[in-house]
Amino acid sequence: MSASKSPNLREHRLGRLYPLLLEQLPKDAIITATEELHAYECDAFTTMRQLPLLTVLPDSIEQVQHVMRCCHTLDIPVVARGAGTGLTAGSMPVENGVLLGMSKFDQIHEIDPHNRTALIGPGVRNQAVTDAAAPYNLYFAPDPSSQLACSVGGNVAENAGGVHCLKYGLTVHNILELEIITIEGERITLGSAALDAAGYDLTAIMTGSEGLLGIVVAIRVKLLPKPASARVLLAAFATIEEAGTAIADIIGAGLIPAGLEMIDQTGIRAIEELMHAGYPVDAAAVIICELDGSEAEVEDELASVISILKRLNASDIQVSTNAEESRRIWAARKAAFPALARLAPDNYIMDGTIPRRALAEVWTRINELAEEYDLPVVNVFHAGDGNMHPSILFDSSDEDQHQRAFELGTRILELCVQVGGTISGEHGIGLEKINQMCLQFSSHELSQFHALKAAFDERNLLNPGKQIPTLARCAEFNAMHVHHGEMPFPHLERF
Repeated sequence: MSASKSPNLREHRLGRLYPLLLEQLPKDAIITATEELHAYECDAFTTMRQLPLLTVLPDSIEQVQHVMRCCHTLDIPVVARGAGTGLTAGSMPVENGVLLGMSKFDQIHEIDPHNRTALIGPGVRNQAVTDAAAPYNLYFAPDPSSQLACSVGGNVAENAGGVHCLKYGLTVHNILELEIITIEGERITLGSAALDAAGYDLTAIMTGSEGLLGIVVAIRVKLLPKPASARVLLAAFATIEEAGTAIADIIGAGLIPAGLEMIDQTGIRAIEELMHAGYPVDAAAVIICELDGSEAEVEDELASVISILKRLNASDIQVSTNAEESRRIWAARKAAFPALARLAPDNYIMDGTIPRRALAEVWTRINELAEEYDLPVVNVFHAGDGNMHPSILFDSSDEDQHQRAFELGTRILELCVQVGGTISGEHGIGLEKINQMCLQFSSHELSQFHALKAAFDERNLLNPGKQIPTLARCAEFNAMHVHHGEMPFPHLERF
């Protein structure tokens, strides 16, 4: 959609807003040139694009407050953007709205080793927090695969996780305090530096809200001590069913690994071709399991896990003996999506969460759907907590493939809901999954979401049109499914 679709509105808004912004922001912090705005037209979900009215790059909280007050006064929508690594079009601009870039808020203000916290700006990269805490033998637990590039502010917006969230939780479990700017320009602190805060837990409500409720300008995160010992093992399986059963049995035995991942054969081969990490390329699936804690605890749990794996016919069990070997196994896993990018021009990375008991069945059903739509799907996911990331490989220049890829993605999300799961584990909703929210939630539940949104942003100026669908949209979406005989989930009746 072109930014010139409504030229009169665009010029009118630009003429009123630009001089107001210049009252407190330097000219070089405001981008209006079309060729420069293209850098901000999408996030990593590149299929959806939209040029903003303008992009603002503030470098102080006071400047953010000024931007918000100006936009509130003129009824101009605002979309916040971090590093742009999101995968659901959550930070895609809205037409004739402001794109608020937070990349200059990249300072680590304080590392407090005594209280095991760090106070940081939202533009700080995820990995940078762990790097800064390393001299104190501390680290930041959430570790999404994009942690070298993604910002912690974006982690808060999407409630990101990563390979270690099974044991150490998502972003929401690892933050104590948020400082936000409201749409009216007010500065508010949610939570506290202490382990608990009085009143409603608004910190948790803000986490995962995708920029719909406020602009985060400072974050106090928890830091954890590095475990005394950590061992990583990789095991190969001849069948998907055995691999899925192994995941369930490990958790069922009362073990909580730091990470528990699963990769299918296509993923294994793509990763091995890129990383040469020693993954067994003939396996139908591999499991990666990390155990950490005291040396005695790790050795005891390692023996239990190996016993479970052998009972389920695991082969080629590799166990790290030092930090370098552990790093090799994990580095290859985190290179999964760059590896898949070599297989096709485009990669639609899905994100859904299912009960662990359904892993093998859902995996099998996804492979059946892939055959039905004649598109390859690679499964790489956080199996320990049921967070799946099926990746649909296609060529977006082929309109038919493009259409089939997104229809297949819809079917996969519906499958997650049907088996008792959810349409997102850590990527958020954005625009990509907004229709599937109509399947996940009832009209009464969506009404409550809208009421919460209105309490923070009555005029719907913060990231409008994302995450929470209107009831009218859901009525239209559900009517379309009924018209095509697709409700309720007739193709999933075997579950």
